[in-house]
Amino acid sequence: MISQVINNKVFTLLKVQYSNMLEYRVEIALWAISGIIPFFMLNIWTNNNLSESISISNIMLSRYFLCAFFVRQFSVVWVVFSFEEDSLMGKISPYLIQPLNPFFRYLAQHIAEQITRFPFAIIIALFFFIFNPDSIWIPKMSTLLLSIVSTFLSFLIQFLIQSIIACFCFWTEKASSIERLLFIPTLFLSGLLAPVVTFPEYVKAWIYFTPFPYLIDFPANLLSGNETNVSRGFIMQILWIALLWPIFKKIWSEGTKKYTAMGS
Repeated sequence: MISQVINNKVFTLLKVQYSNMLEYRVEIALWAISGIIPFFMLNIWTNNNLSESISISNIMLSRYFLCAFFVRQFSVVWVVFSFEEDSLMGKISPYLIQPLNPFFRYLAQHIAEQITRFPFAIIIALFFFIFNPDSIWIPKMSTLLLSIVSTFLSFLIQFLIQSIIACFCFWTEKASSIERLLFIPTLFLSGLLAPVVTFPEYVKAWIYFTPFPYLIDFPANLLSGNETNVSRGFIMQILWIALLWPIFKKIWSEGTKKYTAMGS
């Protein structure tokens, strides 16, 4: 009975947020288009013959960057900006008296936005295959399912990281500045600009202990069929989620004790 009530609340929350996102579908389409950085990087790699220096063919490299595009589309997080705005406007106060943690509301917003974004991502992928017909492939069902799980875990890692940063809004009005600093290593170390396998050995010696390769590189390699350590990837994703969750709970608890309403 309790689980049914919870499921109904979750479904209702997702339904409401999805309806809200449909109102901004044109803007979401622009967001989807703005995420084509991997395609620019593919152009740089292939047109300058950089792929000759690594053990990845142009076709597999094309598939990797397409998959990096998809992973990025469905793991991008902006919760710190939404929470910061709501905090400054004083909207957090009514959220705190509700039985549901406000971050579940933001989680539902993200998932609803991903559902709305899906058809636009498919259209972009179709155009990619039109211009790169040699890259067309159909992943195995097992591979596809594992890739979906790893992409969702990537999303959870990034959501928890940004949620932790967002909690600093209880102490500062510009927590988003911290997120912008974190965006730099995320951009260069996640595999968005280049597969991690192409990094120098002294970088690969330590980078796999950080969460960055498991944000883009691992799910993209898994989906594209490039060689990757599947067990290590999932273990590290789960470990980082298990590490970040109690940190978030602790900072959230301390922050709500300190919180005083701002705005009107």
